[in-house]
Order: sequence, then structure tokens, then C-alpha cells
Amino acid sequence: MKRLFLIRHALILALFSIALTASPAYADEYQDAINVFKKAIESSTLFDTAYGYAVFPTIGKGGLVLGGAFGKGRVYEKGKYIGDTSVTQLTVGLQAGGEGFSQIIFFEDRRALNEFTSGDYEFGAQASAVAITAAAHAQAGTAGASAGASGGQHDAVAVAKYNKGMATFTVTKGGFMSEATIGGETFSYTPR
Repeated sequence: MKRLFLIRHALILALFSIALTASPAYADEYQDAINVFKKAIESSTLFDTAYGYAVFPTIGKGGLVLGGAFGKGRVYEKGKYIGDTSVTQLTVGLQAGGEGFSQIIFFEDRRALNEFTSGDYEFGAQASAVAITAAAHAQAGTAGASAGASGGQHDAVAVAKYNKGMATFTVTKGGFMSEATIGGETFSYTPR
């Protein structure tokens, strides 16, 4: 009975997080998110060297034992908007709370961009602990592990250097999420 109660509340939190980000994003939200990453020391130089990037102004995440996340984004090739993307995440494990964050994925070369945009793309398992606007992340995947930390909206977190041609940065927007979970992010792409 207690397990059913926890599962039900986890699904409610996850759906609430998804609902917060399901509204259509406006162009200014994308540019605002890009500007935050351009101002951050950790990610600013990649705009000059990366072949392209995908930016998600807001990803909502929530969970209690079971969790989920969702966000909509745009994909850019050499600075030109080429299509839309979305991210979905389902996690299982010790977790409680909800948070919102921005995310950007840089593509080192055409091959990495093509791999991301060729259909459903998936990142590996992760574990993180996030509190309000300060964050500590650890990420493990099939190709290695990495870590980083963030102090606020103007500080990006390097959760990976280029790994298989991609580098991911996040900025916590708010909320509280504590977790030690197994799951992955799945991305879809629709050309413009």
C-alpha cells in the first residue's frame, strides 16, 4: 500500500514537471538560454569551435522513487536554426523533489550532429544531487564518467567534455531535487 502511494506521488510530480515545460517556448527563451551559456566561462568558447548545438531553455524534472523529466529545444548548425528537439527522461531509484534547468549540448563536428539528429538518441545512466540553484553532478555512461558543479544561473556546469563528439552543460533554474537514480535521457528530432 505504501509503495503504491509513493509511485502515485512520483507520477504526479513527474507529470507536474512535464506540464510546466509543455507550453510552447518563445524565441526569446531560446536566445536567453543561449546568452546564459555564452556568458558562462565553462561553455562560452564552445560557441566559436562547435559545429552546432541543441539548447533547451527549460527542462522540468520531478520524482519520488519514480521520476521523469521533459523539455523542448532547438537544434542549431553553425549558428543557424535547423530543427526542433525534445528530451524525455525516466528514472528509478532514491529521489525526491522537483527542479527546472536549462541544458545545452554542443556537437564537435558534423558526425556528432548527424548522430543526434538521425532519430532517437539516448544518453546513459546518471546520478546527481541538486539543491536550489547550486548543483553537483556526476554522470556515467558507456564511454566514461565526469563531474562538475554550478553556483547559479550564470554559471554553467560541465557534465561532460566532448564524449563521442558531444559536450553537455546545465544551469539550474530552481527547485530541489535529491537523487541517486538509474535512467537515461532520450532525445527526438524534427527538422525545421
